[in-house]
Amino acid sequence: MELIKKIKESERQAEEIIEEAKAEGAKKAEDSRSRRVEILAEAEQKRKKAIEAAVSAAESEGSEEVKELKKHAEKNRQQLRDETSSKTADAAEKVMDYLRG
Repeated sequence: MELIKKIKESERQAEEIIEEAKAEGAKKAEDSRSRRVEILAEAEQKRKKAIEAAVSAAESEGSEEVKELKKHAEKNRQQLRDETSSKTADAAEKVMDYLRG
């Protein structure tokens, strides 16, 4: 009789241990899922910040490039004006001479 009580007590303890292990396993799995979600959220934030930084840098670089291109274009226009102004005056003089006959 005493042996049967000990066996039943051991079975009960084994069941408790199994239930505790299941509960602990479930808790660890949930903690792991929660941590994974946190890590993914942090990674997403870092990705967004990196994208924003890259876009900002590209906009700044693009703006500087536009300024340089405008400056270069204005320089070319002025150079073209300088080169053609004397030719325009000569052409106008020739036209006037022709019209005067």
